[in-house]
Amino acid sequence: MLEAAAELIGTLPATEVPPPLRRFAQFERRKRAKLAGQHIAALLEKDADFRVKVAEHLRDAEPELVAAIEEGRVPPAADPVRAATVAYLLRSAGWTELAEAARAELERSASASEGEAAERKITALRDELAAIRASRSAELDKLRGELRESKAEVAELRRKLHDARQKARAAEERAAALATETARELATSRETTAAAEKELRKLRARLEQAESAAEHARRAAREGRNVEDVRLRMLLDTLVDAAQGVRRELALPTMIERPADAVAGIEPDKLVHRNLPGRALSDDDPQLLDRLLTLPRVHLIVDGYNVTKTGYGELPLADQRSRLLSGLGGLAAQTRAEVTCVFDGAELDAPVAIAAPRGVRVLFSRPGQTADELIGELVRAEPSGRAVVVVSSDREVADAARRAGARPAVSTLLLRRLSRP
Repeated sequence: MLEAAAELIGTLPATEVPPPLRRFAQFERRKRAKLAGQHIAALLEKDADFRVKVAEHLRDAEPELVAAIEEGRVPPAADPVRAATVAYLLRSAGWTELAEAARAELERSASASEGEAAERKITALRDELAAIRASRSAELDKLRGELRESKAEVAELRRKLHDARQKARAAEERAAALATETARELATSRETTAAAEKELRKLRARLEQAESAAEHARRAAREGRNVEDVRLRMLLDTLVDAAQGVRRELALPTMIERPADAVAGIEPDKLVHRNLPGRALSDDDPQLLDRLLTLPRVHLIVDGYNVTKTGYGELPLADQRSRLLSGLGGLAAQTRAEVTCVFDGAELDAPVAIAAPRGVRVLFSRPGQTADELIGELVRAEPSGRAVVVVSSDREVADAARRAGARPAVSTLLLRRLSRP
């Protein structure tokens, strides 16, 4: 019935197709019957006109069957399902009986088909069971033969394992005896080696002591000679530079008398000689450092972290060092003074590599030594008479420098001098 209705929808004009089925009209017939089945069934039940149109469509396909159903009779050779379909569409008398008869016929056909299928399945299962039994019997025979072979192989393996265990036990006994003997010999060798190493360490310690004593003696002799030579040369250079500076300051002649001295004339007024720069200035006088840097062969010793923490202590230590050394490099180039910058080595987690500017010596205090102590060593290493300036705001450092013959200056003077272009 649904197939007939679906075929009819495809042949009707679009205006004659019932509205609920119009969207299915363009589908292929089988697809139309599958997707629009519920809509077609509902429409056939409640729309008599549509039902009559479907019946007329069947009349064109099977006119004899339709005519017989209208007359109230069913042809003997007619398919009960198709007869029930035509009767339902025409709503002829007794159509419900025809529908019931068609249902009963379908059930009988289904039962017969199921019985035949079950019988065929049982037959197939019996054949399969017989085949399985035959193959199982052959497989059991095969497995029994393999089992006998395996038992024989296991017996042979057990015999070989027993022989191997006896050989292994004998080998273990021999190995234990060898291990005991080897351990005894090894203990003897270790004792001999320990005694030899102990004697060797004693000899090496004596050799190191002797070499160290000899090296200390050589270094003491060399350093004593070198330090005295350096101190004497430094003092000599300082005296020469000081004499040249005094000669320039006082405009002393190179000779006692010169030919031009015999010529009479009016001479200009002589300039009054100034005192030595910085002698009358306080430690924090703004002009002190400028005057001290004009001294010949002056040595400027800077307490590094004291200066940086005074001027820019908020920076990391590495940035503090870089900024101070950069300024000292420019100061050394301008004044040609000897500049030494001292940092406390205890502030470092590990040794650092620093590219010191030209003319600036950078030193870190040794482990167990403070920067103040290293500054004291530098001041004491200079010969008496050389101009030495120590820049630090630490009162102890300043007092120690003054006692050693150096001129102290506070850190703010150096920071102010470095800030100038």
